[in-house]
Amino acid sequence: MDSSWQHPEIYDAVERALGEDIGSGDITTKLTVKEGRMARGKFYARDEMVLAGIELLPLIYVCRGGVDKLELKVSSGHRCHDGEMIAEVEGLASTLLECERTALNFMQRLSGVATLASRFAAEVAHTKCKVLDTRKTTPGLRRLEKLAAAAGGVTNHRMGLFDAVLIKNNHIVAAGGVRQALEASLPHGIPVEIEVRTRTELDEALASGATSLLLDNLTPAEAREWIDYIAGRASCEISGGVTLNTVRAYAEAGADFVSSGAITHSAVSKDLNFRLELL
Repeated sequence: MDSSWQHPEIYDAVERALGEDIGSGDITTKLTVKEGRMARGKFYARDEMVLAGIELLPLIYVCRGGVDKLELKVSSGHRCHDGEMIAEVEGLASTLLECERTALNFMQRLSGVATLASRFAAEVAHTKCKVLDTRKTTPGLRRLEKLAAAAGGVTNHRMGLFDAVLIKNNHIVAAGGVRQALEASLPHGIPVEIEVRTRTELDEALASGATSLLLDNLTPAEAREWIDYIAGRASCEISGGVTLNTVRAYAEAGADFVSSGAITHSAVSKDLNFRLELL
């Protein structure tokens, strides 16, 4: 995945977010703030967190204009302490007020993802296992949430349906079986991973040339038994109901990868604050 915070999709997300919030204009600011008044704004962490999304601040303020100075004190992946100042911006008070909520919304949400991702990564740090994120992301924000997950220390899985072959149970049904799905996919030279849910499917997948297996909805004890049986004939990813409470057990069962949708779909936003002062 392109790891740049400057991707066109991200610019589009920022523009849509600003348009959603500001609309035809910030009427409160227009009525209460003198035109041309200058101000300084400072962003602070209000909690312990792994920060993500601070690189969006230049994009947000470029979209609106009216900013003379913007300084990012840290970058995504930084572990913030409560009360730490992370960025400072100077310019028109009206611009600073218009952008405040959009800037905070992005950073709070993405820092929540990064912080949860860091906790998953810490649980398996003593093993060979890598934690993967999934496609269970907020529609329209996948690239941002995957950047946040990576900032927290997990590995990005495929970006979408277009950049890797992952044969799930419904593909197997549609193809007519495990063997048929693999025979149709393997000759194209693209890495192929296939989900297996039973020992019969597992044996058929290995016999058909599978080198990457997705083991779904197993207990840690079952996962260890299956991985021992596979005995290195294919790499193994564990998925299905993996939580912060269970990821360590799956990693210790010998999995090469563990994937969890919770990293993005269940992350809780972190608390950041913006304080304005007149110049």
